[in-house]
Amino acid sequence: MIDEITLVKQLQNPETKEQAYRQLISKYKERLYWHIRKIVISHDDADDVLQNTFIKIFKGINNFNQDSKLFSWMYRIATNESITLINRRAKQRNIDISEMKQDLITNLQSDEWFNGNEIQRLLQEAISKLPEKQQLVFNMKYFDNMKYTEISDILQTSVGGLKASYYHAVKKIKNYIQEKTD
Repeated sequence: MIDEITLVKQLQNPETKEQAYRQLISKYKERLYWHIRKIVISHDDADDVLQNTFIKIFKGINNFNQDSKLFSWMYRIATNESITLINRRAKQRNIDISEMKQDLITNLQSDEWFNGNEIQRLLQEAISKLPEKQQLVFNMKYFDNMKYTEISDILQTSVGGLKASYYHAVKKIKNYIQEKTD
């Protein structure tokens, strides 16, 4: 697999764009899918958001100026697309975001793509109760094993702020799970 800088050059070159785009999708689609899935919960929604993300990447690659890593830029797009979908769905249903997220968690139990046990469902429920920023930080750090510097690049927040968000998220999740299992 080619390095990021070469891939970006190929993506920005009209003669190599399509082939490079196929490589980009092959290299990143699974990681982006699971990042999106943790935010939107539903498999079908995650697929839709992933498609929208790759369309935005394809259309916007010429504006990518390499101030950050390509992956960070794509993660930021995926995150924004995911949040936009949840906000749009909540608005359509005339409910607030927290209620929308609770509905998604409730539907998770009947999702044929979810094969987790009760503790995993409780974890997802606890995560859904967190403020949006803490959710994102927790998911990226805990599930994706991202470094704080990478998360900082994606969310455009200080490393110190991210560490505090993660700490508070972990504390809230532990308390929630203990409360539900006692």
